[in-house]
Amino acid sequence: MTSTAPTRPTGSAASAGRTLPPGPRLPVAVQTVLFGNFRQFLLPLARRRYGDVVRLRIYPERDVVSLSDPEHIKAVFTGPATTFHAGEGNAILKPLMGEHSVLLTDEDEHLRARKLLLPAFNGSALRGYREMVTELTVAEVERWPRGRVFRSHERMQVLTLEVILRVVFGVTDGPRLDRLRVLLRRLLDIGPLDIFGWHSPQLQKFGPWKRNAEQQREIDRLIYAEIADRRRAGDLADRGDVLSRLLTVPGDDPLTDAELRDQLITLLLAGHETTATTLGWAFHELARNPACLRSATEAADDNDEKYLEAVTKEAMRLHPVIHEVARRLTEDVEVGGYLLPAGYTVQPSIALVQSDPAHHPDPGKFRPERFLEGTPPAGTWFPFGGGVRRCLGAGFSLMEATVVLREVLRRYHLTPERRTPERPKARHITMVPARGAKIAVTERN
Repeated sequence: MTSTAPTRPTGSAASAGRTLPPGPRLPVAVQTVLFGNFRQFLLPLARRRYGDVVRLRIYPERDVVSLSDPEHIKAVFTGPATTFHAGEGNAILKPLMGEHSVLLTDEDEHLRARKLLLPAFNGSALRGYREMVTELTVAEVERWPRGRVFRSHERMQVLTLEVILRVVFGVTDGPRLDRLRVLLRRLLDIGPLDIFGWHSPQLQKFGPWKRNAEQQREIDRLIYAEIADRRRAGDLADRGDVLSRLLTVPGDDPLTDAELRDQLITLLLAGHETTATTLGWAFHELARNPACLRSATEAADDNDEKYLEAVTKEAMRLHPVIHEVARRLTEDVEVGGYLLPAGYTVQPSIALVQSDPAHHPDPGKFRPERFLEGTPPAGTWFPFGGGVRRCLGAGFSLMEATVVLREVLRRYHLTPERRTPERPKARHITMVPARGAKIAVTERN
């Protein structure tokens, strides 16, 4: 399919009234359910039938256009932030993350939030976190059962949550944070249909939606209590955790409690779930691929972080945790010969691009070496998004995954529960191993 990058329409193009992209004609409710639960099947089918620019109708965004041509996607990521609003594109997360979240804001407000959070994830901060991640990883993996199948994804969720709690709050002892651990795990253990309750006060009166809303309110109470206690602390300047950093921001515009809450919950949720899922997939693939497991084990013994990082990147390529990113249009934009109106949401598809054999030969094969033989073609690997909205925790995630892989593989040999691969399943907005990335470990001789 011939590509034309997104452009702002000229007067003549706008007046030409070009048609909207093709797409399925199913009702909004049906498309929403299919997208929420079966996007790994829906989007490839839609691309084969309609091409690289496909219109979908999905609640709550309604008008969504899926993009799978890297040239189109590049233009979205490099286009003006005033036209492509990522914060508005993430509106589905607003009831959970809050209106001040770095994921939900745009333009000046977003830049302010990103500037405040970035020092916690820059190079010097990452070096400081490495020892902490190693310590927590060793404590976790030493408890793993030997010779018995277990869900590695579940254990990685426990570990990465502990890591991000330490990054966000520093000291993590006490009944308040113990309760927060439990509630955060429950909050994330929901399916796509539970998300409807985030946007419907009526649904929040019933069943699982009511329980989810009550849990979220209790999480908020705990976080606000932690903020209040920390404001009274006399040693904030000596602490390096994110909360203390945010409370000591210089200037005349300190963050309110609501702003702090939104940034903290964003880090707690987004800062551990995706890394945990990536590691679960990595263990699943290594256990099923003896040659890759041998290479990764040698890399762990030799402290070859480049290979271990390649394992992580290949897991992210083959099993993207988030299948797409989103940008809400603030003005009409042309994409692939179609004129997309302001108010539409464009969704660059991570999954479709990263599984395309035109960009990644033999895309269904787990082969970390592809990231050592050369950089993938520009715009064909973007699990952290792109442009000015690229995930600010990308370096932290890769460092954490590399450390975890090293410590696990130095101790254990991995075997799969079964040789057949696990399928992905939808879990809120992410895709996770359907059976929990089940493996067994035995101590190495």
